[in-house]
Amino acid sequence: MSGTVVNGTVAGGFEPVREAFVRNFELLGDRGAAVAVYRDGHKVVDLWGGTKDIDGTAPWEQGTAQIVRSATKGVAAAVLLLLHQRGELDLDAPVGAYWPEFKAAGKERTLVRHLLAHRAGVPVLDRPLTPEEAADPDLGAAAAAAQAPVWEPGTDHGYHAQTYSWLTGELVRRVTGRPVGEWIAAEIARPVGADLWLGLPESEHARVGRVGPAEVPEAEGALKTRPKRSVAEAYADPESLTRRAFAAITPLPDENSRAYRAAALPASNGIATADGLARFYAALIGKVDGGQRLFTPETVRLARAEQSAGPDRVLVVGTRFGLGYMLHGTASPLLSPGSFGHPGRGGTLALADPDSGIAFGYVTNGFRQSVMADPRAQALVRAVRTALAQQ
Repeated sequence: MSGTVVNGTVAGGFEPVREAFVRNFELLGDRGAAVAVYRDGHKVVDLWGGTKDIDGTAPWEQGTAQIVRSATKGVAAAVLLLLHQRGELDLDAPVGAYWPEFKAAGKERTLVRHLLAHRAGVPVLDRPLTPEEAADPDLGAAAAAAQAPVWEPGTDHGYHAQTYSWLTGELVRRVTGRPVGEWIAAEIARPVGADLWLGLPESEHARVGRVGPAEVPEAEGALKTRPKRSVAEAYADPESLTRRAFAAITPLPDENSRAYRAAALPASNGIATADGLARFYAALIGKVDGGQRLFTPETVRLARAEQSAGPDRVLVVGTRFGLGYMLHGTASPLLSPGSFGHPGRGGTLALADPDSGIAFGYVTNGFRQSVMADPRAQALVRAVRTALAQQ
């Protein structure tokens, strides 16, 4: 999208991020996007450009929000870790201690930490839920509780692409008595001033752009973006754990509908601005603009302590997870080996890097086929790394 006007500001020394953001429009096919970076709790990058809607002409404005898909998982994980930090949730307790129905079908030894680290063995549902059923927290929780694990919980890991919604959401509801979206609004978003929602209020609907598939520019080259044969075969096989995990909601929901945006699915349908995601992660590791900090240093240690590593039974690549967060690795590079965060399938990325004090958020309205390492997000992360190295 050559000639796109990029708005916003960068602090001195972070000019490489602006340059990379402009290149994303010129060379990597971004249609509308924003990126924000905080350092030691202060904003140093706040950029946006392109169109608000993937299929429209209205400009992206400061404060435009988008659905961020699985980047929502990082916010959901924070809820469980904060409950642990407050002494309300034991990470080493069986899930069934809080949610007795979950003990069914051989899951009585599944621990809370197994849910967070994608080790619970229930990435699929034998009977997928419709979008309407999936949005009903009671139906979703009942389906997850009744599901037999496909491996012994705690013995292996595989990405719980959709079921993470009901696993985390119901656990939060059992512990707190409150819906997870309501808890996030009251205990995370409002206290730190982050524009992010799980269950979009009607009053915010006008801020949210339409998302859709983004074309891969010819200049990028087909070979460069072609997945490995094993990955492609897993996505093509309707019986694979890969296909079944992503198809736990069937048919795919309309991500632009008011009903879907208003639902609260912690695995997939959070809505946020780039600044909202970056500010959230900044608050996990320190005070933001002198305000509230969310995680204690010990909870930060828990978030990025490796729980799962190696071949992922769902994603069919090597993944690394802490307690609810993806960790730096070859399949999903973050800023540094000490970073933790979460991508959203097809584009979004948000992370914190405690060692450098950096928090990063990128959102887009154009989703590509990538699951973890989107080229546009990676270009921006490399630019942040370059900026830090030059200072």
